[in-house]
Amino acid sequence: MLDLLSAGLVSGWLKLVGLPSSFDPGEMLARSTVQTPFWQSTDPTAEKIVNDYLKFLNSQGLKSEEQGIWLQSGANLLLSNRGTNPIPAASLTKIATSLAALQTWGAEHQFETVIGSTGTIENGILKGDLIIQGGGDPMFLWEDAIAIGNALQKQGIRQVAGNLIINGSFMMSFRDEVTKSGELLKKALNSKTWDDDIRDEFGATETTRPTIDITGKVQTGATAPTQVLLKYRSLPLVHLIKYLNVHSQNEMSEMLANNLGGAKTVIDKASKAANISPDELQLVNGSGLGTDNRISPHAACAMFAAIERTMHPLNLSIADFFPTSGVDLNGTMETRDIPKYSVIKTGTLNQVSALAGVVPTRDRGLVWFAIINRGTDILELRHQQDLLLQAFQKEWGSDVDSTVIQPSSWLKQTPPEERIEVIQNRG
Repeated sequence: MLDLLSAGLVSGWLKLVGLPSSFDPGEMLARSTVQTPFWQSTDPTAEKIVNDYLKFLNSQGLKSEEQGIWLQSGANLLLSNRGTNPIPAASLTKIATSLAALQTWGAEHQFETVIGSTGTIENGILKGDLIIQGGGDPMFLWEDAIAIGNALQKQGIRQVAGNLIINGSFMMSFRDEVTKSGELLKKALNSKTWDDDIRDEFGATETTRPTIDITGKVQTGATAPTQVLLKYRSLPLVHLIKYLNVHSQNEMSEMLANNLGGAKTVIDKASKAANISPDELQLVNGSGLGTDNRISPHAACAMFAAIERTMHPLNLSIADFFPTSGVDLNGTMETRDIPKYSVIKTGTLNQVSALAGVVPTRDRGLVWFAIINRGTDILELRHQQDLLLQAFQKEWGSDVDSTVIQPSSWLKQTPPEERIEVIQNRG
């Protein structure tokens, strides 16, 4: 049976849940935690729809007590089924990592990769090592490496007589093994070594192709450069987190979590920001790989809402950090049939299918939801989750101001060439 609990979170959209404009959410938040009950709002419609959903799952051999569900509109809890029990939640873990990263660095933060060297540059040859000091950029790709190669060539470097040495937190093209990332970087810096796939992707563009030949090996270590040549800034964190969640990118999430200090730090920062008990957030990594990562459906909703609440003053919404139905057509949204303008995060393991986010409705405003299923038929579980959200929106209507949760139109991505700072100009 469904247990209707008195718990919840503060929504940034008070007008959509019928609260007066004079209501002070800051005052409410200051005196409210997960231990302080919010308003219970029995909703027979929600209970009937979810009961039918659970009955169907039961007919497929799935036990109702193994399915976690939480529905909340503003401060009103609509329904809970094992809502505060932490259960394996797969990539819903990335909601916690995203929240902790935003709390630590802020949405505009850019990670810095420093490119330095030992030795001197003579007749186009760097008579020493080329040193990469990684600063934690989780989305350093081929186009970033090519831009750096072109900038180095403008400084007069055509060849590196020494080694390519990688320091710090560095990952290229989601290769989480540092040496493999270094080998990719070495290849990217010299277009003469590109394979056909890379030539097809980058060779036909107007971008200059670098031809820096590194004669030595790729090494890792703590070698300090004698001079800094370039500093390269990542895209702002808001763009990185959006990509991470649209594609549910495990290596990016792991890198962010590790640079935060690990799973314990993610738990601490995310639980405090979302005003939830750490008992509802049990993590062993930052990506959600493995069933030891356990999150309650309530915690997933609370963390989602915390991101909206903290980013709203920056004219950002959760749609700037997670895939939006009808807007983001690739990634994890590609094969889903979720109500338009819903903002979601998916999670999948061999025996786990999870979905959390917010769905806009006419009668209940923005409904925060989390559905965490245990079962092996992942495609069918996803289909039933989509049908459940469609049933809610059909019952409560979809005539709302959808622009409230659309991605911000002012966010633009600066091209790689414009994120390079030249320190030693030897061109």
